[in-house]
Amino acid sequence: MADGTDSGFSEGQSSGPGGSSGPISPDLDPLNITTSTVDLEESLDMGAEGDPKSTGDDITTLTQSSLAGLRLDDALASDVHDLFVTVDDPEKHITNMESYITYRVTTKTTRSDYDSHEYVVRRRYQDFLWLRERLEATNPTHLIPPLPEKHSFRRLDRFSPEFLKTRQAALQKFLSRIVDHPTLSFNENLTIFLTAKAWELASHRKQAQGIMGKMGSSMRSMAAGYMLKNRSPEYATMQEYVNTFGAKMGTIDRINQRLLKEMTDYQQDLREFGPVFTLWSNSETELAPAMLGMASGVEKCEKALDQQISDQEHVFAPPVKEYILYAEAMKAVLKRRDSIQMEYELTVEDLSRKRNDREQLKMSDQSYSLGAFLGKDPEEVRQQKRTKLDSQIEELLKQVEVSNDSVECANADLKADLERWHRNKRRDVKEVFSELCDRNIQYYQECLSAWEETLQEINQKSELETASTLATPTSSCPDTPNLATPTSSITPPLPATPTKGGTEGGAAEGQGGTQ
Repeated sequence: MADGTDSGFSEGQSSGPGGSSGPISPDLDPLNITTSTVDLEESLDMGAEGDPKSTGDDITTLTQSSLAGLRLDDALASDVHDLFVTVDDPEKHITNMESYITYRVTTKTTRSDYDSHEYVVRRRYQDFLWLRERLEATNPTHLIPPLPEKHSFRRLDRFSPEFLKTRQAALQKFLSRIVDHPTLSFNENLTIFLTAKAWELASHRKQAQGIMGKMGSSMRSMAAGYMLKNRSPEYATMQEYVNTFGAKMGTIDRINQRLLKEMTDYQQDLREFGPVFTLWSNSETELAPAMLGMASGVEKCEKALDQQISDQEHVFAPPVKEYILYAEAMKAVLKRRDSIQMEYELTVEDLSRKRNDREQLKMSDQSYSLGAFLGKDPEEVRQQKRTKLDSQIEELLKQVEVSNDSVECANADLKADLERWHRNKRRDVKEVFSELCDRNIQYYQECLSAWEETLQEINQKSELETASTLATPTSSCPDTPNLATPTSSITPPLPATPTKGGTEGGAAEGQGGTQ
């Protein structure tokens, strides 16, 4: 690779049409692949691109298509972008039979094979699905970007704005990956998808491969995994890596779904928790400031959590699901590559048998052959069989040569696409996990800020109440003497003096003294 930090598979060590090489280090990353350089002049001399309507059954057409792809890989290595596609403006359509969504697809290009520089068409999900199927059929050894699942978001209605926004972004990424591909961007089916009117596209869709053809291709791909005898170690390592990568991404997706469920349940608890404090404040005025502060903090945390759930579901989850589907697409490409090598091995085995039959024919006695019993000369019978075997061997030699070229082209296509995929994967994974970290930091900062504001508000109101209580003067009890009054100012009652008036005189004097 350009950065020089990743080691790729060994180049120039192919010991056969399967591309087998020497021992591979166990530390080797199977996706850090260095694409072997193909001479441009040699590739240009090998012919033009095959008929895009081919389903990959014809080995000759497959070889021509793959070689054309190699030519485009080298010719467009300068990263010149002359095709731009935008997906936007989802629109709902309601008919008597169904309801569906179409998206506006705007294309701007300077390529000479387009009649105009700009096209605007509307396409629905089934049209995108048709495009991917046709690209896969005409480019069986290339890694076709996956489409989002038709019903991938269980918590959302498929006509909701959130779902449409997420689906639009996924379809945009799908087309962007195709138009940036040096081979797929020149496919005739892509041109039809971007430029054809609705009725024209419908007629092309009717010509698509039938279900029996799809089943036949699937059966051949499945059988190749069991019948293949000489799979190269590097492709076995690729297969192992893809299986491990898909399993890891699947685990991340399942954990993310559990986290979303737990976060949704927690959000519902917060929504029920906040009103409790609000109602409490209505019944106890003294605790009202604290209760209202708590209600405000819970409400802010609930809003922050709602944004966190939305981001994790619509920003984090789609790339994870996309790479799960990418792993499945890579498995399918490896199976198709194995199928091509299996056809080569079967052809080689058939050629070997025919050669053995020709050698045995030289030593065999044709006197007891069916031709001899019919009255033919044994030597004439021998010569006829030899002529037939020579013709079959000559034909098989041509098939072996074509099959060998197909295997080599399939290996080159696969390595180039896996290298490109590995580059995109590192960038996308880094971006999605960085965004996840940033969103979690932002969420917890918002919650921390909400609780700090709540705590500060509660403390401020408590201080104001305390200060108000201390500023209010306290009233003394009427039966309690004022301790601040000097004791000398208090005149004690005079003792009663025995006089002639007795008690009445003493009482009168006492009253007068007191007064």
